[in-house]
Amino acid sequence: MTRQDEAPGTVPVRPAVPPIDVALVRRLIAAQFPRWADLPVRPVAVDGWDNRTFHLGDELTVRLPSAEGYVPQVAKEDRWLPVLAPRLPLAVPSPLGRGEPGEGYPFPWSVRRWIEGETATPERIGDPIRFATTLAGFLTALHRSEPVNGPLAGAHSAFRGAPLATYDGETRRAIESLGDRIPTDTVAEIWAVALRSTWTGPPVWFHGDVAWGNLLVRDGRLVAVIDFGCCGMGDPACDLAIAWTLLSGPSRAAFRAALGVDDATWSRGRGWVLWKALITLGNPDPVRAAEARHMLDAVLTDYAEWSARPE
Repeated sequence: MTRQDEAPGTVPVRPAVPPIDVALVRRLIAAQFPRWADLPVRPVAVDGWDNRTFHLGDELTVRLPSAEGYVPQVAKEDRWLPVLAPRLPLAVPSPLGRGEPGEGYPFPWSVRRWIEGETATPERIGDPIRFATTLAGFLTALHRSEPVNGPLAGAHSAFRGAPLATYDGETRRAIESLGDRIPTDTVAEIWAVALRSTWTGPPVWFHGDVAWGNLLVRDGRLVAVIDFGCCGMGDPACDLAIAWTLLSGPSRAAFRAALGVDDATWSRGRGWVLWKALITLGNPDPVRAAEARHMLDAVLTDYAEWSARPE
């Protein structure tokens, strides 16, 4: 996708990014935050795609964008996390320092306070229904937070929070290319239903990437939500994707009930997951492909149950 600040037909010059490893982090910390230079550095157990994250001692983390497109997330999170944190019922990252380009690394980066917890895989969740309702409570508080001129959905949020139609062309091409690997007519119908629904309210805060890797649990309970790099203001339906990627059955129903969303918003949330499933179903990585198949099956099951409801 072409960046908004690039003229069509140009070939942008991208900064070279050195290996983002422990040695680089140590050099950056020593040069820019000497008070933490003696703390050990080690990679986190589960890393993300947009950023590379490292432990800095026992109480801090260092977070570095992996490519130029993710750079706007640094300033955005530093600006808005302190504003949102007091309004939210769970822990969120606390920015402690902003690093500058250096040691061959071309982007700004950040130091955060470490939040203790494990990523929310199914086997780590003690009570799925309690987990679902706790998450719904967090999202309700986020979506109702005062706007305070937050950033509107756009390229910085990977267009999360923007109209679902942003990805219409990509989705239709995926449906056509997948052919008989998917129930084409049903999938096209689900997508069309999602597109017919639009957000008519004022822009509200959304997280933009509510995924199991960004949800932390301790002793089986949800305690924190991390990685607000895709956050912004717009349509909150994108935050419902977790209903089909991690939740199922009773926990999905509890999540929806606790959120109190209408059919239209639920349909757009289902559309976000359908888009993601379709564009990753052909991924050569068998793990990613299996995740996509799981998402697609969850969407198909949910839509069938919704369609079978009495009028």
